Amino acid sequence: MITQTIHEWTLLANRVIDGHQVTANEAVAIVRSSDDQLLALLQATFMIRSHYFGRKVKLNMIINAKSGLCPEDCGYCSQSIVSEAPIEKYAWLTKEKIIEGAHESIRRKAGTYCIVASGRRPTDREIEHVADAVREIRETTDLKICCCLGFLKEHQAQKLAEAGVHRYNHNLNTSKGNYGNITTTHTFEDRIDTIEQVKCSGISPCSGVIFGMGESDEEAVEMAFALRQVDADSIPCNFLNAIDGTPLEGRSELTPAKCLKLLAMMRFVNPTKEIRVAGGREVNLRSLQAMALYAANSIFVGDYLTTAGQEQHWDWQMIEDLGFEIEECAL
Repeated sequence: MITQTIHEWTLLANRVIDGHQVTANEAVAIVRSSDDQLLALLQATFMIRSHYFGRKVKLNMIINAKSGLCPEDCGYCSQSIVSEAPIEKYAWLTKEKIIEGAHESIRRKAGTYCIVASGRRPTDREIEHVADAVREIRETTDLKICCCLGFLKEHQAQKLAEAGVHRYNHNLNTSKGNYGNITTTHTFEDRIDTIEQVKCSGISPCSGVIFGMGESDEEAVEMAFALRQVDADSIPCNFLNAIDGTPLEGRSELTPAKCLKLLAMMRFVNPTKEIRVAGGREVNLRSLQAMALYAANSIFVGDYLTTAGQEQHWDWQMIEDLGFEIEECAL
């Protein structure tokens, strides 16, 4: 472990605010810092978070618009073809159900509504189905719309942009060197290509990671730097929730303190970006969930794709108890 003084973490935070880009060595030092210095590290991290985002917290809500039936072999995913997890499987929700989810998102005080579908790549017909729903949502709400539909072709990305999609999520998930241990049906480069395709269409790129899948501290840092390289505007930080029936069943590598250090590292590396605490928050951070918001400025509210999230009123209470403020979206 690496021990720094409060003064040293504060100096580094001030340098970042002044424009310094942390080095890989500095980032690894954050991840490997002593538990005794956790509060000092979070205090310094909050200096950066507060500088760019104040005390605001963005809420996001997911709808699982198509569940299971995915041909990919991602080891962490309960919807994968190699998963034996007992999840609900269904084809596309109707347009009306997707629109209904948007209004539920607002009731939960979420400003971003995330339309997610399993599968490798959507068909043109599926893209039009989503676009129809997005157009109607945009006509009646101020919600920001994020889609996560798999690999995209150029004309599909353009169709989503024209419909009013604000962001497209396509996570890097793990480091390039660890990729073959997690999935074999696509590559790290495939993921990068999709993110670049989204950027070319004018849609804001959303891309993140899943910590706790066998990556080293150095590889965790590589993931943060890769996201800085692709200039992702929103960075979901997931922590592996090892679902029974998946190849990664039973894996548990993270402690709440390690999760907080990883979030701090992500904030130092990507100081101006939306850092979102995502899947596995409740399972991995447990009683320290609230402390994550000293690094992150965004969380999911409600359930995830096939796993349950915390009750929304507990998330609202957590934010209020911290003295933070939810960024709401009006009808």
